[in-house]
Amino acid sequence: MALQAGLVLVIVFFLMLVLSVPISVSIVIASMVTILTILPMDMAIFTAAQKVVTGLDSFTLLAVPFFILSGILMNNGGIAERLINFAKVLVGKMPGSLAHANVLGNMLFGSLSGSSVAAAAAIGGTMGPLQKKEGYDPKFSAAVNIASAPTGLIIPPSGVLIIYSLVSGGTSVAALFIAGYLPGILWGLACIVVGYIIAKRRNYPVSERVPFIVAVKTFLDAIPSLLLIVIVIGGILGGIFTATEAAAVAVAYTFLLAMVYRTVKLTDLPRIIMETVEITAVIMLLVAASSIMSWVMAFTGIPTAISELILSISDNPIIILLILNIFLLIIGTFMDITPAVLIFTPIFLPIVTSFGMDPIHFGIMMVLNLSIGNITPPVGSALFVGASIANLDLEDVIKPLIPFYVVIIIVLLVVTYIPEISMMLPRMLGY
Repeated sequence: MALQAGLVLVIVFFLMLVLSVPISVSIVIASMVTILTILPMDMAIFTAAQKVVTGLDSFTLLAVPFFILSGILMNNGGIAERLINFAKVLVGKMPGSLAHANVLGNMLFGSLSGSSVAAAAAIGGTMGPLQKKEGYDPKFSAAVNIASAPTGLIIPPSGVLIIYSLVSGGTSVAALFIAGYLPGILWGLACIVVGYIIAKRRNYPVSERVPFIVAVKTFLDAIPSLLLIVIVIGGILGGIFTATEAAAVAVAYTFLLAMVYRTVKLTDLPRIIMETVEITAVIMLLVAASSIMSWVMAFTGIPTAISELILSISDNPIIILLILNIFLLIIGTFMDITPAVLIFTPIFLPIVTSFGMDPIHFGIMMVLNLSIGNITPPVGSALFVGASIANLDLEDVIKPLIPFYVVIIIVLLVVTYIPEISMMLPRMLGY
């Protein structure tokens, strides 16, 4: 009976996806159809409602709308321009310096806003015209911007890592945040290396030397924005506040910053809050729907069946991790990162913990995998935004992106098979 119910869940879910039904609706329909095959109508409705309530009854989840609001305030608050100027000072004497500034800008702004799409739009929209003016190929510029946009999904504070913490059974948010630094920086450095090689080969110009006084002023201008990371992460690690409270502090700080910079007016707040509510509602609907599906999967034994299937192929951790990487890369190409984390964490986490992989390490590996889906067709959101910002067709940026895909996959494999890259900082800090 359980096996039949599991088949119903899988068939209905993928049928809904094929019919282009929204992912949250697909999850609910597939889950309810499956529950009705094993429980009477009244019990099915009661069980589904109970799982929705328990799935959303989490203090940790309160951080999500706060970080979303903080990111939107950042995106409207003139932060991007100051971070770009700071990045240009850091890489000014390297060949292709504007491309490298684009990467650093995405790393900084993406981590602050928590959105690859916001980073691709804000940083790419500013850097693209500057690079074109200096003679850069627009396709190369767009590729650099797109390839580095998802780094902010890994470098904290990251809303996706909060979702993973919730669904993985309470993995420390602070530990996940700290673990994301080195992998995220490696991704950004890999993009800089590729950009440097291409820029050197094409003789792209080096930016003029910035006078020391100007460099100091630029750094001072960027400090208030950069302090957000120090306040949020430092406060969490110092035990001053929880991750949820840190998100509220981030909102207060970004709002204050926007007021000081006079880039957000009080009349803009209703629009900003409404945008926050809309994004939060989508995420919470996904969390609620996934809570039902998680119970159905556990009841029908799907995670156990998949675990046994994978372990029947090989009991070698290297092979298992390779299989999971390939699967997650494929999933990331057509499913958004949040529902993918919600659906597949309960399935894959027991497999990797069975051979001793730390949940923190797996969380970083999983988010890194799915972040690559943000820049791959057919539904990569950062890919489409980056191409649109550059006024290019999708086909124009795929070929220039290939060398970036290669180095990013290499980073993924390095992070997967060298646990210390993710675990070194958390262990140093006692997690």
